[in-house]
Amino acid sequence: MILVFDVGNTELTIGLFSESEVRGHWRIMTDVSRTPDEFGVLLRSLLAADDFLPDVVESVAIGSVVPRVTAPLSDACQEYFRVGKPLIVDASTALPITLDVDEPLTVGADRLINTLAASRLYARDAIVVDMGTATTFDCITTDGVFLGGVIAPGIQTSAETLSRRTSKLPATELVVPTRVIGKRTEECIRAGVLFGAADAIDGIVGRIKKSWPRTQVPMVIATGGFAETMATLCTSFDRVEPYLTLQGLQIAHSLIRRPAELA
Repeated sequence: MILVFDVGNTELTIGLFSESEVRGHWRIMTDVSRTPDEFGVLLRSLLAADDFLPDVVESVAIGSVVPRVTAPLSDACQEYFRVGKPLIVDASTALPITLDVDEPLTVGADRLINTLAASRLYARDAIVVDMGTATTFDCITTDGVFLGGVIAPGIQTSAETLSRRTSKLPATELVVPTRVIGKRTEECIRAGVLFGAADAIDGIVGRIKKSWPRTQVPMVIATGGFAETMATLCTSFDRVEPYLTLQGLQIAHSLIRRPAELA
Protein backbone atom coordinates (compact mmCIF):
# COMPACT_ATOMS: atom_id res chain seq x y z
CA MET A 1 0.00 0.00 0.00
CA ILE A 2 1.00 3.61 -0.55
CA LEU A 3 0.93 6.15 2.29
CA VAL A 4 0.49 9.74 1.09
CA PHE A 5 0.69 13.06 2.94
CA ASP A 6 -0.83 16.41 2.04
CA VAL A 7 1.02 18.83 4.32
CA GLY A 8 -0.93 22.09 4.63
CA ASN A 9 -0.28 25.08 6.83
CA THR A 10 -2.98 24.08 9.34
CA GLU A 11 -3.57 20.37 8.85
CA LEU A 12 -1.62 17.37 7.62
CA THR A 13 -3.96 15.00 5.80
CA ILE A 14 -2.91 11.38 5.44
CA GLY A 15 -4.22 8.72 3.08
CA LEU A 16 -3.52 5.00 2.74
CA PHE A 17 -4.13 3.63 -0.74
CA SER A 18 -4.34 0.16 -2.19
CA GLU A 19 -3.97 0.93 -5.91
CA SER A 20 -6.52 3.79 -6.36
CA GLU A 21 -8.73 2.75 -3.44
CA VAL A 22 -8.58 4.80 -0.24
CA ARG A 23 -8.26 2.32 2.63
CA GLY A 24 -7.81 4.87 5.40
CA HIS A 25 -7.46 8.59 5.99
CA TRP A 26 -6.52 10.76 8.96
CA ARG A 27 -5.93 14.43 9.86
CA ILE A 28 -3.45 15.85 12.35
CA MET A 29 -2.39 19.43 13.14
CA THR A 30 0.57 20.86 11.26
CA ASP A 31 1.37 23.72 13.64
CA VAL A 32 2.73 21.33 16.29
CA SER A 33 6.49 20.89 15.96
CA ARG A 34 7.38 17.18 15.88
CA THR A 35 10.62 15.25 15.69
CA PRO A 36 10.95 12.27 13.34
CA ASP A 37 10.42 9.95 16.33
CA GLU A 38 7.25 11.77 17.35
CA PHE A 39 5.94 11.56 13.79
CA GLY A 40 6.85 7.89 13.59
CA VAL A 41 5.09 6.91 16.82
CA LEU A 42 2.02 8.97 15.94
CA LEU A 43 1.72 7.56 12.42
CA ARG A 44 2.10 3.97 13.55
CA SER A 45 -0.53 4.60 16.24
CA LEU A 46 -2.99 6.01 13.72
CA LEU A 47 -2.59 3.01 11.45
CA ALA A 48 -2.83 0.57 14.36
CA ALA A 49 -6.06 2.17 15.56
CA ASP A 50 -7.61 1.16 12.23
CA ASP A 51 -6.02 -2.31 12.33
CA PHE A 52 -3.22 -1.64 9.83
CA LEU A 53 0.22 -3.06 10.57
CA PRO A 54 3.26 -0.88 9.75
CA ASP A 55 4.52 -3.36 7.17
CA VAL A 56 1.52 -2.74 4.89
CA VAL A 57 3.22 0.53 3.88
CA GLU A 58 5.33 -0.17 0.80
CA SER A 59 6.05 3.38 -0.31
CA VAL A 60 5.37 7.01 0.58
CA ALA A 61 4.56 10.20 -1.33
CA ILE A 62 4.54 13.69 0.21
CA GLY A 63 3.14 16.95 -1.09
CA SER A 64 4.05 19.79 1.25
CA VAL A 65 3.71 23.56 1.45
CA VAL A 66 5.43 23.57 4.87
CA PRO A 67 9.17 22.92 4.39
CA ARG A 68 9.93 22.62 8.12
CA VAL A 69 7.61 19.59 8.30
CA THR A 70 8.79 17.82 5.15
CA ALA A 71 12.19 16.62 6.39
CA PRO A 72 11.17 15.15 9.80
CA LEU A 73 8.11 13.53 8.20
CA SER A 74 10.24 11.99 5.45
CA ASP A 75 12.79 10.75 7.98
CA ALA A 76 10.03 9.24 10.14
CA CYS A 77 8.57 7.29 7.22
CA GLN A 78 11.95 5.84 6.30
CA GLU A 79 12.73 4.83 9.87
CA TYR A 80 9.35 3.63 11.13
CA PHE A 81 7.97 2.02 7.97
CA ARG A 82 11.27 0.80 6.54
CA VAL A 83 10.58 2.31 3.14
CA GLY A 84 13.03 4.02 0.86
CA LYS A 85 13.21 7.76 0.41
CA PRO A 86 9.66 9.14 -0.06
CA LEU A 87 8.60 10.73 -3.30
CA ILE A 88 8.44 14.48 -2.67
CA VAL A 89 6.06 16.10 -5.15
CA ASP A 90 6.80 19.75 -5.97
CA ALA A 91 7.16 22.04 -8.97
CA SER A 92 10.35 20.25 -10.06
CA THR A 93 8.68 16.83 -10.21
CA ALA A 94 8.23 15.41 -13.71
CA LEU A 95 4.44 15.31 -13.79
CA PRO A 96 2.34 15.18 -16.99
CA ILE A 97 0.98 18.69 -16.44
CA THR A 98 1.88 22.12 -17.83
CA LEU A 99 2.21 25.21 -15.66
CA ASP A 100 1.06 28.11 -17.84
CA VAL A 101 2.04 30.79 -15.30
CA ASP A 102 4.78 33.39 -15.01
CA GLU A 103 6.66 31.70 -12.13
CA PRO A 104 6.05 27.94 -12.33
CA LEU A 105 8.50 27.03 -9.56
CA THR A 106 6.49 29.07 -7.05
CA VAL A 107 3.27 27.10 -7.55
CA GLY A 108 2.40 25.21 -4.35
CA ALA A 109 2.57 21.43 -4.29
CA ASP A 110 -1.13 21.17 -3.43
CA ARG A 111 -2.11 23.14 -6.53
CA LEU A 112 0.13 21.00 -8.75
CA ILE A 113 -1.37 17.84 -7.33
CA ASN A 114 -4.93 19.14 -7.67
CA THR A 115 -4.20 19.89 -11.33
CA LEU A 116 -2.99 16.35 -11.90
CA ALA A 117 -5.92 14.78 -10.05
CA ALA A 118 -8.62 16.86 -11.76
CA SER A 119 -7.25 16.32 -15.26
CA ARG A 120 -6.77 12.57 -14.78
CA LEU A 121 -10.01 11.83 -12.91
CA TYR A 122 -12.42 14.02 -14.89
CA ALA A 123 -10.68 14.78 -18.21
CA ARG A 124 -12.43 18.12 -18.64
CA ASP A 125 -11.84 21.76 -17.86
CA ALA A 126 -12.20 22.36 -14.14
CA ILE A 127 -12.01 24.88 -11.32
CA VAL A 128 -10.77 23.25 -8.11
CA VAL A 129 -11.82 25.17 -5.01
CA ASP A 130 -9.51 23.99 -2.21
CA MET A 131 -10.64 25.20 1.21
CA GLY A 132 -7.79 25.07 3.69
CA THR A 133 -5.76 27.75 5.48
CA ALA A 134 -6.21 29.69 2.23
CA THR A 135 -9.06 29.17 -0.21
CA THR A 136 -7.51 28.59 -3.62
CA PHE A 137 -9.20 28.45 -7.00
CA ASP A 138 -7.14 26.38 -9.44
CA CYS A 139 -7.97 26.72 -13.14
CA ILE A 140 -7.23 23.51 -15.02
CA THR A 141 -7.79 22.39 -18.62
CA THR A 142 -8.83 18.97 -19.85
CA ASP A 143 -5.29 18.15 -20.92
CA GLY A 144 -3.65 19.10 -17.61
CA VAL A 145 -2.67 22.72 -18.11
CA PHE A 146 -2.66 24.85 -14.95
CA LEU A 147 -3.83 28.28 -16.10
CA GLY A 148 -3.36 30.01 -12.77
CA GLY A 149 -6.09 30.98 -10.35
CA VAL A 150 -7.08 32.92 -7.26
CA ILE A 151 -5.87 32.82 -3.65
CA ALA A 152 -8.18 34.15 -0.92
CA PRO A 153 -8.12 33.99 2.89
CA GLY A 154 -9.29 30.65 4.24
CA ILE A 155 -12.55 30.29 6.13
CA GLN A 156 -10.98 29.36 9.46
CA THR A 157 -8.28 31.97 8.93
CA SER A 158 -10.93 34.67 8.51
CA ALA A 159 -12.72 33.59 11.67
CA GLU A 160 -9.51 33.49 13.71
CA THR A 161 -8.44 36.91 12.46
CA LEU A 162 -11.82 38.34 13.43
CA SER A 163 -11.58 37.10 17.01
CA ARG A 164 -7.88 37.93 17.34
CA ARG A 165 -8.18 41.49 16.07
CA THR A 166 -11.25 42.43 18.13
CA SER A 167 -11.53 42.71 21.88
CA LYS A 168 -15.04 41.36 22.42
CA LEU A 169 -15.67 38.85 19.64
CA PRO A 170 -14.99 35.29 20.84
CA ALA A 171 -13.49 32.37 18.96
CA THR A 172 -16.43 30.36 17.66
CA GLU A 173 -16.90 26.87 16.27
CA LEU A 174 -17.77 27.13 12.61
CA VAL A 175 -20.97 25.15 12.26
CA VAL A 176 -23.58 26.10 9.67
CA PRO A 177 -26.04 28.56 11.25
CA THR A 178 -29.75 27.89 11.06
CA ARG A 179 -30.56 31.51 10.20
CA VAL A 180 -28.86 34.54 8.71
CA ILE A 181 -29.93 37.03 11.35
CA GLY A 182 -28.17 35.92 14.52
CA LYS A 183 -29.57 36.49 18.00
CA ARG A 184 -26.32 35.78 19.81
CA THR A 185 -22.78 36.97 19.09
CA GLU A 186 -21.63 33.48 18.13
CA GLU A 187 -24.51 33.11 15.66
CA CYS A 188 -23.67 36.47 14.12
CA ILE A 189 -20.04 35.42 13.64
CA ARG A 190 -20.96 32.08 12.11
CA ALA A 191 -23.40 33.73 9.72
CA GLY A 192 -20.89 36.37 8.71
CA VAL A 193 -18.00 33.98 8.19
CA LEU A 194 -19.79 31.06 6.54
CA PHE A 195 -22.44 32.85 4.49
CA GLY A 196 -19.87 35.48 3.55
CA ALA A 197 -17.43 32.76 2.44
CA ALA A 198 -20.13 30.97 0.44
CA ASP A 199 -21.11 34.11 -1.42
CA ALA A 200 -17.45 34.99 -2.02
CA ILE A 201 -16.72 31.53 -3.40
CA ASP A 202 -19.75 31.54 -5.70
CA GLY A 203 -18.88 35.07 -6.79
CA ILE A 204 -15.27 34.28 -7.63
CA VAL A 205 -16.27 31.09 -9.47
CA GLY A 206 -18.72 33.15 -11.50
CA ARG A 207 -16.03 35.68 -12.39
CA ILE A 208 -13.61 32.90 -13.38
CA LYS A 209 -16.21 31.29 -15.63
CA LYS A 210 -16.82 34.62 -17.38
CA SER A 211 -13.07 34.92 -17.98
CA TRP A 212 -12.54 31.29 -19.00
CA PRO A 213 -10.30 31.24 -22.12
CA ARG A 214 -11.87 28.13 -23.66
CA THR A 215 -15.33 27.29 -24.99
CA GLN A 216 -15.93 24.40 -22.57
CA VAL A 217 -17.69 25.41 -19.36
CA PRO A 218 -15.47 24.22 -16.50
CA MET A 219 -16.82 21.92 -13.83
CA VAL A 220 -16.30 23.07 -10.24
CA ILE A 221 -14.75 20.64 -7.75
CA ALA A 222 -14.71 21.41 -4.02
CA THR A 223 -12.01 19.91 -1.85
CA GLY A 224 -10.23 20.52 1.44
CA GLY A 225 -11.30 20.49 5.06
CA PHE A 226 -14.35 22.73 4.59
CA ALA A 227 -15.57 21.16 1.33
CA GLU A 228 -18.48 19.20 2.78
CA THR A 229 -19.57 22.04 5.05
CA MET A 230 -19.53 24.63 2.28
CA ALA A 231 -21.27 22.31 -0.18
CA THR A 232 -24.47 22.94 1.80
CA LEU A 233 -24.10 26.71 1.29
CA CYS A 234 -22.48 27.18 -2.13
CA THR A 235 -24.44 26.84 -5.37
CA SER A 236 -21.49 26.60 -7.75
CA PHE A 237 -20.06 23.17 -6.85
CA ASP A 238 -20.53 20.29 -9.31
CA ARG A 239 -18.62 17.74 -7.24
CA VAL A 240 -17.31 17.49 -3.69
CA GLU A 241 -14.06 15.53 -3.32
CA PRO A 242 -12.66 16.13 0.20
CA TYR A 243 -9.56 14.04 -0.56
CA LEU A 244 -8.78 15.16 -4.10
CA THR A 245 -5.20 16.11 -3.17
CA LEU A 246 -4.58 12.69 -1.64
CA GLN A 247 -5.90 11.07 -4.81
CA GLY A 248 -3.55 13.27 -6.81
CA LEU A 249 -0.59 12.12 -4.73
CA GLN A 250 -1.54 8.50 -5.37
CA ILE A 251 -1.79 9.22 -9.09
CA ALA A 252 1.59 11.00 -9.07
CA HIS A 253 3.18 8.04 -7.35
CA SER A 254 1.67 5.55 -9.80
CA LEU A 255 2.83 7.60 -12.79
CA ILE A 256 6.36 8.10 -11.58
CA ARG A 257 6.57 4.47 -10.42
CA ARG A 258 9.00 5.01 -7.61
CA PRO A 259 8.68 1.99 -5.28
CA ALA A 260 10.70 1.93 -2.08
CA GLU A 261 13.15 -0.69 -3.28
CA LEU A 262 14.29 1.58 -6.13
CA ALA A 263 14.93 4.61 -3.94
